Amino acid sequence: MQKKIALIIERSNVILGGAERSVFELSSALTARGHHVDIIAAKGQTQAKNIKILCSDLPGQRVPIRKFAKELKKYFSQNHYDIIHSVIPLDFADIYQPRGGTYAETILQNAISYQNPAISTYKKITSFMNFRRNLMLRAEKKICKKADGPIVAALSDYVANQFKKHYALDDSRIRVIENGVRINKPANIAEADKLRAQILSRLNLKEADQPLFFLFAANNFRLKGLCQLIKALSKALAQMQKLPFLIVAGRDKSQKYRWLARKLNVNKHILFLGSLKNIQNALSICDVAVLPTFYDPASRFILEALTAEKPVITTEFNGASDMFTNHKHGIVIDSPANIDALADALIHFSSTENREKASAAIREDNIIENISIRRVSAQIDNLYDSIIQSRSDQ
Repeated sequence: MQKKIALIIERSNVILGGAERSVFELSSALTARGHHVDIIAAKGQTQAKNIKILCSDLPGQRVPIRKFAKELKKYFSQNHYDIIHSVIPLDFADIYQPRGGTYAETILQNAISYQNPAISTYKKITSFMNFRRNLMLRAEKKICKKADGPIVAALSDYVANQFKKHYALDDSRIRVIENGVRINKPANIAEADKLRAQILSRLNLKEADQPLFFLFAANNFRLKGLCQLIKALSKALAQMQKLPFLIVAGRDKSQKYRWLARKLNVNKHILFLGSLKNIQNALSICDVAVLPTFYDPASRFILEALTAEKPVITTEFNGASDMFTNHKHGIVIDSPANIDALADALIHFSSTENREKASAAIREDNIIENISIRRVSAQIDNLYDSIIQSRSDQ
């Protein structure tokens, strides 16, 4: 049965990050299943007919959630949808699917990522001075307390457990629908080869050197564990079976990480690339994807690495670890602060045999298809059906 679906997002601009990209990919996958999908945003781009911008006349890049909610209610009073599916906390939605996990866990893990106890405590306290974040946190608490509130579609078991831990949300209100990505995005061979040549040149390497490239990609280097990764590389360097290099992609500031690399005498083994337009190109020319994150509801980077059949290294604080088997397709460490375990993981994948075994297991176990956004859209569609059915039963 065709459904008319409203997908609510704060800003409809895929350049902003993974959450926006994921919503657009889900919209396309649901459309391919025969549904009519409108993306409804407060701000953003309006090139496509199915994108509705409700607050374009308001100043600033962001709109207060209360104002956006008011405009949404007005819009829905004039436009009928079978399902209202939101990625921001709205109590009138049928489904709440937070792309960034809970605001409570985000605040906690962001503070912990500073490692210094005094700074961590300070960050926890001052987080309550962030007006917008507090509004979102309160809105999230509200929908969890509301008996007939939205079903929470969690991107991972990690996110599901956050709702139980922070808001005591009952299991009956939670559905785990693991994150997914488009799997039919091949690398551009010519562009990838050009990127590899640039990397080799900047590192003063030749192909004959047979370098081993670990790829780290993030826009918040601190939260995603780059400091800990540099320390682990320093610890592991002497035991590596091949000449290792850490390729860092992302638009965060790099000065203090360059200083740390020099201090630990691994600066010649690290290259900061800056922001990349096509992560598939970078993954195709690197050997292992690594993200020792303090917090990630379900990292797209790690999922995209698996679709490229690359072994991965991440932490228990990454919901994407649900999607592969530890010590088979990749390695999951207990914490980014466990430098020894992170170093051991780097050493493990410095072995050509270990990398090849992991890549083969990814193929043989059909990990790629399980990560597909098609699987996600099918599960979301089933959830839509159950919500519509429950209405008719009342």
